[in-house]
Amino acid sequence: MAEPFLYVIVSAAGVADGVGGLIGDARAAGWEVGVIATPTALGGFFDRAAVEESTGRPVRSAWRSPATPRPFPPADAILAAPATFNTVNKWAAGIADTLAVATLCEAYGAGTPVAAAPCVNEQLAAHPAYQDSVRRLRGMGVRFTTGAFGWAAATELLAGLRPDR
Repeated sequence: MAEPFLYVIVSAAGVADGVGGLIGDARAAGWEVGVIATPTALGGFFDRAAVEESTGRPVRSAWRSPATPRPFPPADAILAAPATFNTVNKWAAGIADTLAVATLCEAYGAGTPVAAAPCVNEQLAAHPAYQDSVRRLRGMGVRFTTGAFGWAAATELLAGLRPDR
């Protein structure tokens, strides 16, 4: 039986360079992993080549043409880590202007379990739009880490996402 497939959505935050550890933890827990990054995250926020080597798959950021085969199977679960202020707010508002956010938006309609590890400073986290977005996403079934961003907390979310097979 194939291992469940996890999409990791990476936003442009300084901590994104730690995504390799999350991928290693997910693989050790029996997940296959594919990474979808926001376009800005590809601008040096993490080591793309190392991620591609560890997953065995390309990092996606742009839509593919209809003639191009899908590089990932359908997701069994999705983890947005780190999820920035912009990503969380666009996702909650349904603004699917990047492949990363569109993937998060589609997950609700597909019934795919989703979790998020926000990386948002205190000032932005206090903004009413962000608070509304988190409430809306929680109402849609999205699981969130609490407190300051940490890769260990993001990894802990994986156990709650694993499908029964």
